[in-house]
Amino acid sequence: MTLPILAVVLMGLALAGCLYLVVAIVLVGRFATPPAPEVARPAPSVTVLKPLCGAPPGLLDDLATLARQNYPGAMQIVCGVADAADPAVAVVERLRATHPGVAIELVIDPAVHGANRKVSNLVNMAGRIRHDVVVISDADIRLRPDDLARAVAALDAPGVGAVTGLYGGVGGAGVWSDLCALGLVSHFLPNAVVGLASGRARPCFGSLIALRRDTLDAIGGFRPFVDTLADDHAIGAAVRARGLAVVVPPLAVLHRCDEVSPADLWRHELRWARTIRGLDPLGWLGSVVTHPLPFGL
Repeated sequence: MTLPILAVVLMGLALAGCLYLVVAIVLVGRFATPPAPEVARPAPSVTVLKPLCGAPPGLLDDLATLARQNYPGAMQIVCGVADAADPAVAVVERLRATHPGVAIELVIDPAVHGANRKVSNLVNMAGRIRHDVVVISDADIRLRPDDLARAVAALDAPGVGAVTGLYGGVGGAGVWSDLCALGLVSHFLPNAVVGLASGRARPCFGSLIALRRDTLDAIGGFRPFVDTLADDHAIGAAVRARGLAVVVPPLAVLHRCDEVSPADLWRHELRWARTIRGLDPLGWLGSVVTHPLPFGL
């Protein structure tokens, strides 16, 4: 009797997973349907922080999408590195040369303030912030032309302390990077939308975080997060602790995937799974339902 019982259990899990996927399709469609809010006039001035380390292929293209934003207000881009010999310095100089009309600054500061080197970089860059709205975006993120305006517009709603953006993937380094990008679009993105719709997910993604400068000051700036691995999640939690909401408008930026081997892809997926397990153990266990194919087989 063991084999028939096992077959029934596996079939039940496979059917539950298929039902979940149907629900995800519907919710993703609804998420993408509402029109994005229009940015207030006059548009608030924005400082975008880009912590950098190294210069993988595609970095210049990633940064250029930020310099080409259709944003109606003043915009300052601050890039930061820890070492003057970092190859990202040359990329930023090329960006300046090709976009002379954009205010682009480079901070080179080796000071380390904690275990999280990215946050140490942000601490070193914070002194250059000139504007009322601060946007943090990881180095491997590409923005569509209106993404910045949409994020800032969502920040204008009452009670909103921060805005974050979902993300999909874009490959370009071969089949392994394409598979990684496919996983982000077809797995992470719908899972995040289902989590938001069910109220289980309270995300804040490093892909894009927009908040007012006074909100950033109220949570202590970046220093409280220098020893935190999931710094983006912690920033969102700190904003919510001030009684403010972290909202996710209907936009999805693009994460550049650089995996060139099965080992690279495995490390990416393993790191992601460990992070989810640490932040949301129940959600991590629930990933059993989101993988129906193995049970169906």
